[in-house]
Order: sequence, then C-alpha cells, then structure tokens
Amino acid sequence: MTLTTERPVATDADLGYSRIAVAKAGEHIGARISGVRLSGDLDDDVVAEIRRALLENKVIFFSGQDHLTDEIQHEFASRLGTPTLPHPTVRGDGRSVLPVDSDFSKANSWHTDVTFVDRIPAISLLRAVTLPKWGGNTVWANTVTAYERLHPALKALVEQLWAVHTNQYDYAADIDEKRIGGIDVKEQSYKDEFRSQLYETEHPVVRVHPETGERSLVLGHFVKHFVGIKSVDSEALFQLLQRQVTRLENTVRWVWSPGDIAIWDNRATQHYGIADYGDQKRVLHRITLAGDVPVSIDGVRSSVRQGDASHYSTLA
Repeated sequence: MTLTTERPVATDADLGYSRIAVAKAGEHIGARISGVRLSGDLDDDVVAEIRRALLENKVIFFSGQDHLTDEIQHEFASRLGTPTLPHPTVRGDGRSVLPVDSDFSKANSWHTDVTFVDRIPAISLLRAVTLPKWGGNTVWANTVTAYERLHPALKALVEQLWAVHTNQYDYAADIDEKRIGGIDVKEQSYKDEFRSQLYETEHPVVRVHPETGERSLVLGHFVKHFVGIKSVDSEALFQLLQRQVTRLENTVRWVWSPGDIAIWDNRATQHYGIADYGDQKRVLHRITLAGDVPVSIDGVRSSVRQGDASHYSTLA
C-alpha cells in the first residue's frame, strides 16, 4: 500500500465559486482570494462572490493589488456598502480613509472596530501602504465560532449580558510614558483627538448577524464593564470570554506584503495589530462601511448612553 502526504484540495467548483479563486487559510477563519483585480467597475457577479467569500470566511486577503490608491480603494469599497467617515472623532483624510499610522498609535489590542457607537461598521477594508522590514502582522479571530464553542451554561449567561463600550477605554490610552521627556507629543495629540468627544453605548454581548443569522460575541478592548456587574467581576468575566475568542485555533495571522488588502466582517471578528517592529514606519489605510445597530437574540437593539454618531455613518 502506498501512503501519500498530499492534502486534498477543494476546487473552486466544489466551493461554488466561478468568478474568483478561494483558498481557505484555516478551518474557522480566513481565505486568500485570487483571480480578480479590485476596482469600482467589477461585474456584479464578481462582487457577489467576494461578498459571499467574506461572509463565509470572516476575513479575506488579496495580494498583488499594487494598482490600488485611496480613490480606487474607495470606489471598490462602495460596491460592498456605504463608506463611513474615517472615524467618529479622528479626522483622517476628511472623506473615508483613516490612516493607521505607527507614528500616532498602534492597534495592539484585541478589538472590533468602533464598537463604542451604536452603528458598528459592517465591514472594514485595510490596505498596506508602508510596511516595516519585519513584524507588523495582523491577527483576526472569529467571534461566531467563539460563541458556538462556549459551554451551554456560559451561553445561557452571555445571551442575557449587556456591556458598556466607550472610546475612553481603548489602545489610544495605552501610550508609552517611559520615554525620556515623558509622553510622545504625536501620540498624545492622537489620544486627545480620539477622546475629544465621549461615546458610550450598551451592546448585547451576543448579537444576531443581520445577513447570516449567526450569533457572535460583541467584546474587545472598548468594553468598559458589563451592565449590573461589579467591576472586579466584570473584568474576570471579560477575560474569560476574551480567551475564548482569541484561542489560536480560532484565529488567522496575515503577514503583510506590498499590494495586500484585507477585508473583514466587523460584525463577526476581532483583530490585533502586532507591534513587534520597533521604530520602523508602518502605515495602512482603512475604510469602513456602514453597519446596523446590533440586535440581541431577544430582538432588543443596542442603546446610546452618550454621544451622537449620526454624523459618522448612515445606518445600513
């Protein structure tokens, strides 16, 4: 008998794709997409297959997209949804692009984008602009499988939990104060802009995905505390649930190269930008697409405690 170490490969036909090539990166999250040049004038059926691959794999990666500019990225993003402003408080380019610039901040903490407002973005698109010689990878985690793999008793608990999310509790506050001369001026300026208006929103810890119907955990570093639970108990419970989200088998790690763009379902993931590149320059340009107000499994919508985000985004 002859043994083989070759792994069977699912063909695009097996996966139901005819216009793009999809190669899964892992069982639970991530896929590489090839056979397409991203632009605003793609055929509708190509865009539909890209969207399906995104919903199925939570985050998808495209390489060799060196032709992309901010304008083309915006045009393509508009085929998937309605672009928001760059951020509720950070100006960015004033239109839709938020530069993720290592000179001002590093997103080295697990989070889902902009959960401190009621209208959490649906999709984020992140394009490599300037990369360090080493390091600077990004990791994504699947918050749907994190929920699905909870013990039934924990599911019963979290399905009734609500959490307060705020922009006063984020990576912008974790600036380096150990440098000679104290706080870095650019990082302090970014922090001040990020926190220039206070936002607080109550979200269900378990939301229902508006397109797939899946249940996912709404957590990440913008969580201040769980409603009605003492701070010390909130922190312990938060860490327990975050460990479930970020288990290695529930994640995918992307090593950035020039011409790369990553697109993720912000309603079903968390991500973490690894700050392991020293003082090297790292810049990526992000566009987010308008989402809805999360709904609990009981049909209750998130509620605003403070801050009006209607200027930032329409409702999908």
